[in-house]
This record gives sequence, structure tokens and C-alpha cells, in this order.
Amino acid sequence: MADGNRPTSGKSIKNLRLRKWAALFASVTVGALTTVGHAHAQYAGQISSIVMDSKTGAVLSQTNPDLRRYPASLTKLMTLYMTFNALRAGAISLNQAVPVSIHASTMEPSKLGLVPGSRLTVEQAVLALVTKSANDAACALGELIGGGSEPQFAAMMTQQAHAMGMNQTLFRNASGLPDPDQMTTARDLATLGRRLIADFPEYYHYFSTPAFRFHGRYIPNHNPMLKVYAGADGMKTGYTQEAGRNLVTSAIRDNVRLVGVVMGASSNTQRSLVMANQLDHGFDAEGVAPVARPLLVAQAPSTLRHRSHRGALIIAAANRKHTPLEVAEAPTARRHHAAITKVSHGRHATVIGAKVHTISTPSIRRSTARHSTAHNRT
Repeated sequence: MADGNRPTSGKSIKNLRLRKWAALFASVTVGALTTVGHAHAQYAGQISSIVMDSKTGAVLSQTNPDLRRYPASLTKLMTLYMTFNALRAGAISLNQAVPVSIHASTMEPSKLGLVPGSRLTVEQAVLALVTKSANDAACALGELIGGGSEPQFAAMMTQQAHAMGMNQTLFRNASGLPDPDQMTTARDLATLGRRLIADFPEYYHYFSTPAFRFHGRYIPNHNPMLKVYAGADGMKTGYTQEAGRNLVTSAIRDNVRLVGVVMGASSNTQRSLVMANQLDHGFDAEGVAPVARPLLVAQAPSTLRHRSHRGALIIAAANRKHTPLEVAEAPTARRHHAAITKVSHGRHATVIGAKVHTISTPSIRRSTARHSTAHNRT
């Protein structure tokens, strides 16, 4: 049979669809890589934040929302947007194999530890991004959609961002690992959060995934707001030393959905508290009845650890409405354990409803986990 008459396999059709889908972005690749200029100042210690009504886009509160900053792992929100877009177009499928290149395997932590030549499914990659914020999985997914090239995928991300009105955003990679040119703003990220919710309701549930298993390992979700803020059901954390602690959260109460962004916090504790306060004010502005804030569980800021032994309770400064209690260091599984069998034995604490309860904290082990300040760990 002549080559032109060979029946086309399902795999070939899918590859053709992916190439055609990626080609839609090719004509603007160069422009997308160079549209937004450099921004040198990262406003150390200065927080940018914004809260929007998800449906209307109304801004309910904001603080320096247009300062251009490093997104860190919030970059993965756009990687996921591009993935959901490709899924919707039929260019890829959830059970499709994602090849792991040498380049993807060499990404810095946080990562799954993928081996060159191995494969994971698109759905596993999505889960790895929303839970562990795995940089190797993000890169592999970007290479799949970008025709084998992460820079090509980053250009596609930038083009999509600008088409959505995120004009102060430039992407250089799929993960958010440090790049001096990769910039965004709190306002742009709020726009992205709103679009993820509105454009892909069938995939939004992934953001509330508490954990998933990968090759026998238990991979918990890094996002603390899912556990400590009533109504929160997504989206993503981010951290690098240069960016500070970043967070995008969506929460819904009484059929009112808000999207909040906090960038540049100095600690995870501050990041969570600022977000909770901003969302509270947003719901109040929308006429939603207040809800008592649950216990916040966080690790002690490094500046406080020398003042007390690990496991000490730190009482956070209470705002006028709520008095959250923070456990400085939650119980942690010993490092040699390959898997965590129960969430309560890991880095998570169960919050009952939305009321404040006194909980007895299990004996707290000394953490042996390594902490990196150079890579996006959350």
C-alpha cells in the first residue's frame, strides 16, 4: 500500500492535532519572547495583593497590584491553563504518556525525581503540579505541548497571557524556576485565576486535590489554604528566594467566588494570614456573612526559631475579628519513610468545619527535611 494511502493510527492523529494546535502559536513566538522588558527591582519585603470577584472582575481590595514581580511556581497556573486548553482542543488526552527528557529530569526541586526516558501520564503531571509543584513534571508537560521545546512552550504561554489581557506578564519556562525575565503582577495573576475557573470548569476540581499517589509515594498538596480557610478550593502556592512567598487562592461562600493573590510575603505564615484577611474583607464587601476563622497551621519563621525550641506554639498577632492560633511546626513524618500512610501523620492538620477548636497536638518530632532558599519549594 502506498504511503499516502496508509491508514492513520490514533497516535498519529493525536500527534498531528498537537502539532497543528502548537502551530497556532508559532507566528508570534519571537514577539512573545521580547514583548515585555526587564524589571530589576523585586520590592523586597513589600507585598503586592489583590482580591477580585471571580464572576464580575470587580476589584474588592488591592495593595500595589501592578508591581512587576517574579511569579515563582505561580507560573504553573499558566502551564495548567495551556494544558487544559490542549485537552479541550483534543490535542492531548489525560491518559496520554508524557516523555521525560534529560532537560526535564535535571530541574531543581521541588520535583518528582523523574528519570530520563521514563513516562508519566498527562493527568499525573497535572496532579504533580497542583500538589507538589513538581518542576520536572511541569517541564515535561511543557515540552510535550511545545513540540519538544520548553522555550517554545514559554512563548506560547506568553502569547496566551497577552491575549487574556495579562500585558505585564512574560514567561521563560514552564515551572517558575528563577529567570530574570520571567515577570508578572498580582493583577495579571488574578486575571489568570479567574480565567482558569471560567474557561475550564471541568478541570478546576484538580486544584482542590488533597494528595495523590505516584509510584507508591504519597504526594500531599502544598497549599495550606485548602485546610485552614473556609470555602477555599484552590489554587497554587509559589516560592523562590528572589520572589518571596506567593499565593493565589480561590474561595466560595454563599455562591460568591473570590480570587485572591498575595506576592512577596516574607514567610508562609504571613502569606496565609494576609490572604485570609484579604478574602475576609472581600466577602464582607460582597455582603457575605463572616465565618469564624479556623486554626492556622504553619511552620515557625526562621527568625523565631532561635528564641524557642522546635515545636513551640506561636500565637500570631490577632486581627480585630479573629484570633488564629498557629502551630509553629506540625508533626512531620521521619525522612526515611517512603510514604505517609495518613494525612494526619504528615504535614497536615485536620480542621473541623469553620469554627475555632482547641486541638491537642501530637508529640512533635524534630524535622530533618532540608529547606532550600534558592528553588521554588511550594
